Amino acid sequence: MTRMSTIFSKIISKDVPADIVYEDDIVLAFLDIHPIQPGHTLVIPKAPSENGIACDPDTLGHIMKIAQQIAKAQTSVLGCDGVNFFMNNGAAAGQEVFHTHLHVIPRFTDDNTFEKPLRGEYESGEATSLTASLAASLES
Repeated sequence: MTRMSTIFSKIISKDVPADIVYEDDIVLAFLDIHPIQPGHTLVIPKAPSENGIACDPDTLGHIMKIAQQIAKAQTSVLGCDGVNFFMNNGAAAGQEVFHTHLHVIPRFTDDNTFEKPLRGEYESGEATSLTASLAASLES
């Protein structure tokens, strides 16, 4: 696997400082330098992968396990009312650093951090067709 050079790889190698809240052999978790809310934490794998789709499934599972622990800590320490787990996969989804990372964002009632997106509806038969296509793709 090619070694990626991103700001996150420099944080992993300790070439760039970060406020680390958790570290083990698989992941590193640190405060986002531009937090959406105080306590906003990023959980990243130490092994390079471009995004969650390309990430090893066991590593991705470990990222979620640690994110859950961080969310519990945020709830306890910050008294937040909820937590977002947020991952952008690809530029079209808003990914800016191309190293897998999961945002763990503490939320407070009426903090207006994210506006609710407009939601659409499927045309007649569209959901059935899409379901069949997705299910077939998962079987192959």
